[in-house]
Amino acid sequence: MKQKSYVRLMNAVFYAHHGVYQAEHQVGARYEVDAELALDFSEAGATDKLAKTVDYEKVYAKIKEALTGKKFYLIEAVAKAIADELMRDFQALDSVRIRVRKRNPPVGGVCDYVEADYVVER
Repeated sequence: MKQKSYVRLMNAVFYAHHGVYQAEHQVGARYEVDAELALDFSEAGATDKLAKTVDYEKVYAKIKEALTGKKFYLIEAVAKAIADELMRDFQALDSVRIRVRKRNPPVGGVCDYVEADYVVER
């Protein structure tokens, strides 16, 4: 019987240069990422072997690379790029949910953050 379980990386924080405005590309901002990874890790739970699950250190490195390696205009594009890369590189994943938050967005007023929430499934 196939089980669905989740590994979550919560509030990974990065400084990057994304945004619609040129100043955002120059100055940069704080971004936070949550990754919810759905997979069957019952064998990993039974054997205590890393090879039977997803290595979240490698997942974190992929998120960091996707977020800081290229400039995007939209956090929606950032979220999609991260999710697509994780699904491509980690075959054990059944689905990925990525939330990207941009702190203090330029919205013309006080706003804690904006968030893009993207889900992809096999």
